[in-house]
Amino acid sequence: MKVAVVGATGMVGEVMLRVLAERDFPVTELIPVASERSVGKTIEYKGKPFTVVGLETAVATQPDIALFSAGGDTSLEWAPKFAEAGTTVVDNSSAWRMDPTKKLVVPEINADELTNDDKIIANPNCSTIQMVMALNPLHKKYKMKRVVVSTYQSVSGTGVKAVRQLENEIAGVEGEMAYPYPIGRNALPHCDVFLENGYTKEEMKLAREPQKIMNDRTFSVSATAVRIPTAGGHSESVNVEFENDFDLTEVRELLSETPGVIVQDDLENNSYPMPIYAHEKDEVFVGRIRRDETQPNTLNMWIVADNLRKGAATNTIQIAEYLVENNLV
Repeated sequence: MKVAVVGATGMVGEVMLRVLAERDFPVTELIPVASERSVGKTIEYKGKPFTVVGLETAVATQPDIALFSAGGDTSLEWAPKFAEAGTTVVDNSSAWRMDPTKKLVVPEINADELTNDDKIIANPNCSTIQMVMALNPLHKKYKMKRVVVSTYQSVSGTGVKAVRQLENEIAGVEGEMAYPYPIGRNALPHCDVFLENGYTKEEMKLAREPQKIMNDRTFSVSATAVRIPTAGGHSESVNVEFENDFDLTEVRELLSETPGVIVQDDLENNSYPMPIYAHEKDEVFVGRIRRDETQPNTLNMWIVADNLRKGAATNTIQIAEYLVENNLV
């Protein structure tokens, strides 16, 4: 399997390379790809050096699969060029997510929708992935009506520049700012850019992507996305109203039986999901599972995941694994 990693020198690209190696993905030829300023640099994969190439060179090699994490503009321009060369692209940017001609995939939920004709496949937003992983089994059982989510997102979701800003602030060093305000000892209700409706793009991703992934527009999602001074791992407070009533024991059982979900909900021992537990793990952690006592058929829960792994790199590679296992590439 000839595999191109586009954006190989970025934060998510580096994690993709690590996850490919960890999961022993059948890479027979690795093609690390990055912008012109990184061409010629060397990256390491499974202990061996590989030289970074540019996009034109990568397309010419006709990879079987290209894993993209290089930003929306790059994806819009280059994903079709790879697809025309016969490559199947799995794209981690927001470029193709809401395109009606492209599938938006979380493998545990809707990978079975993929066919040989899908040459550009979209990876959902990191916050969306962890939320739908927990919501999907509950929606099947109790049917969701409305979801209200508030996120507590790490600076790694913004990128290297934001991680450096936080590190500089902790160290008391002046440096380049990724945000319009300090992030240390602060919380910014400002993830991505603001839109005309007063929401941010991140909040609208959380509102729209779950409906597409679940192929169901009978429920609605209202989101507030907040950036907090953690280096990695996104957390979410989720309030979900169902059409049908539920039993809390059954809810915990359903979530425990869901592949990729770990229930961490032992209040007597102060056990609940936190970013430090989710770090470098591929599972989605769910806890603080409790009934909303203010209205019927409504559940509260707390969801945490490593945004660079299940929220990005791991989900992308799981899609690629499904394609390989089902002879779709």
